[in-house]
Amino acid sequence: MMNLGLLINPIAFSLGPISVHWYGIILGLGALAGLLLAIQEGKRFGLSSDFFMDLLLLGVPSAILAARAYFVVFKWDYYSQNPGEILAIWNGGIAIYGALIGAVICAVIYTRRKGYSFWRIADICAPSLLIGQIIGRWGNFVNQEAYGGPVTRRFLSGELHLPDWIINQMYIGADGLYHHPTFLYESLWNVLGILLIFVLRRRPWVRAGEMFITYLIWYSIGRFFIEGLRTDSLAFMGPSWLSSFMDALWAPMTAMFQAGYLDPSYGTVRSSQLIAVLLIIACVVLIIVRRSTGMASERYNDPIINRKTGLPAGVEPGAEASSASAKHKENQDEPRNQKPTV
Repeated sequence: MMNLGLLINPIAFSLGPISVHWYGIILGLGALAGLLLAIQEGKRFGLSSDFFMDLLLLGVPSAILAARAYFVVFKWDYYSQNPGEILAIWNGGIAIYGALIGAVICAVIYTRRKGYSFWRIADICAPSLLIGQIIGRWGNFVNQEAYGGPVTRRFLSGELHLPDWIINQMYIGADGLYHHPTFLYESLWNVLGILLIFVLRRRPWVRAGEMFITYLIWYSIGRFFIEGLRTDSLAFMGPSWLSSFMDALWAPMTAMFQAGYLDPSYGTVRSSQLIAVLLIIACVVLIIVRRSTGMASERYNDPIINRKTGLPAGVEPGAEASSASAKHKENQDEPRNQKPTV
């Protein structure tokens, strides 16, 4: 048996009666990294850092509340009996798709009030969402949650070549077994996704909105297959044909992995897998419709226009008029300063 003393303490430090959890620190670092990426890319289009800071301050609470609500709804049998734990988010228990719903709703309202297209801002924020998830998944690692089915230590060390500090944390004392580090699989999948977006967004043929849609497709593909390895999936009782369809889509993974156990009395369809499939289909259809109808006439690299002022982002009303007036005055003064030709 492994020495449980080697496990990471989920509490980073305490300030009197207040305990600061690694989970919250890691989520905060993910949000900060995402903010820095958005600010850097936003500069190319004239967007200020304050714009993204305000979006973060509004978006993060919206995402967390929606993510927690999503999780609680699917675990209502438990939380209805333990209402005091509904707000105990520091113990984990948030759903990424719930967070996306909350963040998107907040972003739509915020960008509309600021006069910008949601799609243009969402494109810039797509890498930020990925870097947030890349870092944030390590909060699940510290909390020993969102792991997959049981594996041997030899698999973790010999096949995956993981360091001991990760292997030790994958030992779950409740069943005395090592488990798939699905947090790591998803984190690495998102690293590939962010590199893909960095490459694609400089291509001249990319239309506005397609980087955010690409993020949704990429994340959903990875989430569908990784979710099948987990043993703690949110699920519901679905029809047998739907359960069989999900299993058939995941079947290629059985060549390498065994599916994580899903208690049939809890649910027969993993909610994240179903949402992933529906989201992939919806995103592909959306790209086709937007391109065929001309809704995606703007390109990613086009200037971002503020719909309230009709000016490019970063240009204040009256600034162009002042610039034109100054140039006109300069042109008028220029002949007076020239010396006569002799």
